[in-house]
Amino acid sequence: MTDVDSKLRVILQIYVESRDLDEVSSELVKLPGIVDVYEVTGESDIIVMIEADDVIAFRDLLKNRILPISGIRSTVSSVVTYIHKKDGRVTD
Repeated sequence: MTDVDSKLRVILQIYVESRDLDEVSSELVKLPGIVDVYEVTGESDIIVMIEADDVIAFRDLLKNRILPISGIRSTVSSVVTYIHKKDGRVTD
């Protein structure tokens, strides 16, 4: 198992005031621990992929760096429990 494999991965759906979408995205891309930022259609406005050392580090990132960004209304977190396929490669 590599260091990357031992990281906590979280898919975070972010709901944003529509007028603030570009500003929120610009702030998110600056944060360490956020590895991908996607503007999406559907229920949420932005989806980010997060890698953290552990749940405490994720909580700190969410509470102290992400949620204070102006324009973010709410978030929904999903912790990745197992990766079956990544970057086009089956992991099983």
